[in-house]
Amino acid sequence: MAREQARHIAEAFRPSRQLGSRRDYYYSRGKLGSDPLYPGVLAALAPAPAPLLDIGCGLGLLAHVLRQAGQQQPYLGVDIDADKIARAQCAGTRAGLADARFACLDASAELPDHHGSVALLDVLQYLPAQAQAALLGQAAARVAPGGRLVIRTTLADNSGRDRTTRITDMLAHLVGWMGTRPRHYPDAASVRAPLEAAGLHLQMAPLYGNTPFNNWLICAERAAAP
Repeated sequence: MAREQARHIAEAFRPSRQLGSRRDYYYSRGKLGSDPLYPGVLAALAPAPAPLLDIGCGLGLLAHVLRQAGQQQPYLGVDIDADKIARAQCAGTRAGLADARFACLDASAELPDHHGSVALLDVLQYLPAQAQAALLGQAAARVAPGGRLVIRTTLADNSGRDRTTRITDMLAHLVGWMGTRPRHYPDAASVRAPLEAAGLHLQMAPLYGNTPFNNWLICAERAAAP
């Protein structure tokens, strides 16, 4: 994202007290300004204005990006990390995000009722293989006709990018940013199979940007009702 766009969103994460922690402010500003994720997801969701379920939403940055881009679909972000959800709620209130909610939820155990589009960004590698397939199936079941399931994930292919991503994810866990360590990195076939079985049509493309990571954007669409 453009520097000014990233700075504007990050302001919602600036602490209200002078001595408060600025970790979320600098993290969000840096991530928005350097990660190709958000422009890719915006483009994938633009033709599908249905309500959005954001699984593993973290600080809820996607909600801020959507509203800044003028996308007004109802948004529900869920994450297993209660502290991040509390910070997401606080930043959402400060930014005045309309029709955006956040909830603490273990997506590997349950998902809320939903009928629309779904985002699953940088989540799969933190689940065992069997739980990944189950989550993909549950997420696909919540995609309405004309809706989309948008996934960003590393795909296991034993490349240099793959190895760099694995090391970085482990470091993020060791320093405490990610509460869960990586468990299993899916390959393309294991992502494709449950989604196609659920009747979704897939497009998969690398989303490297200027990063060294082996990230891919997967857009799975359910055909609109005739």
